[in-house]
Amino acid sequence: MTVPIVTASQVRAALLLRDEIALLDLRHEAAFATGHPLFAANMATGRIALEADARLPRKDVPIVVYDAGEGLVAEAADRLAASGYANIRQLDGGLKGWQQAGYELFQDVNSYAKAFGELVEQRRHTPSLAADDVAALIKAKANVAILDVRRFDEYATMNIPGSISVPGAELVFRAGRAAPDPETTIIVNCAGRTRSIIGTQSLINAGVPNKVVALRNGTIGWTLANQELEHGADRRGAAGAFEGAQANARDVAYRAGVRHLSAEEANALKAQTNRTLYRFDVRSAEDYAAGHIKGFRHYPGGQLVQEIDMAAPVRGARILLTDHMGLRADMTASWLAQMGWETYVLDGGYDGTLEIGPPDVLPKPDAAHRYRRPYEGTDVDPRAMQAYLDWEFGLVEQLRRDATHGFFVI
Repeated sequence: MTVPIVTASQVRAALLLRDEIALLDLRHEAAFATGHPLFAANMATGRIALEADARLPRKDVPIVVYDAGEGLVAEAADRLAASGYANIRQLDGGLKGWQQAGYELFQDVNSYAKAFGELVEQRRHTPSLAADDVAALIKAKANVAILDVRRFDEYATMNIPGSISVPGAELVFRAGRAAPDPETTIIVNCAGRTRSIIGTQSLINAGVPNKVVALRNGTIGWTLANQELEHGADRRGAAGAFEGAQANARDVAYRAGVRHLSAEEANALKAQTNRTLYRFDVRSAEDYAAGHIKGFRHYPGGQLVQEIDMAAPVRGARILLTDHMGLRADMTASWLAQMGWETYVLDGGYDGTLEIGPPDVLPKPDAAHRYRRPYEGTDVDPRAMQAYLDWEFGLVEQLRRDATHGFFVI
């Protein structure tokens, strides 16, 4: 098929105006990570049939595809058209055309969530402690609780000694049980920086009575400081919010501009078929499997914030979140709203017939084409870890140069 052309400046204008647009990078993930526009989403040509329906729910959404000269556009357009998509264009000149227009390229994956995390730390001065300081507290048996906000499989691979797994959006929901003594200092860690910054600031925003700090640079910083990691741990934080957490979370969401909808209002939103609506259940996989509202895709809140480009490639779309307690949805929504998303939380909806069963999971890409994150696994070169941190430190300045993000920080 003949694929109409759209210029880089037209794409940029759509992003600035918050028009709906899915800017798709057709290369494999490893190539995508070498450089792409801030709001580009990776959807390799060979995975379109697997991913498009879940990631691009509206068939007439404006889609702009590009490659870096590999000749992927025609095949991708054919595959998208075969899946029912009707509004497909190609970026004039591909990735090179974007560069020639003078626009920024961002490395790595989940780049704009990571850039947002750096902006949050800069604007809110999110407190943190260096690895050696945290190690000294552990050695002294100080009154601390170390909460690891990564996915459980990441935690089980390697973790800070004595830490417990409390993934992302579960933090505010479980902090009251993990650290019931308000004199306990809560230390939040991830593998690098983003999830620990967002997690720490989530607890602070929600008014937890404890002192909260991030482990600076996560397990990367811990490794670079020559501290030992634990492997194979299976400690999980139990449910138990601190007093006032639910009301506080709702207030945080309100201050970020999140709106709550009744089931009737949510149905009206869904009926507006000229707009893309993503619906996510942000609870744990166990909660989802026990009973979820039909039509809501499972995506744990902390990972949704980190991987929003993967979960919702259509920039300018609407997002509706659900959680039978409300708390996790409110905290997740507060961050998505600050990242420029029109975000809603569904009130109730769990008193009707629920679907039972585990989440649908997209097949993982071929390992040969996957980008190896510098913060995963136990055999990463320390030089690669340090280079990754240096890259993260520079993201706020790169956001300023790019000037399309529209982020704000409450």
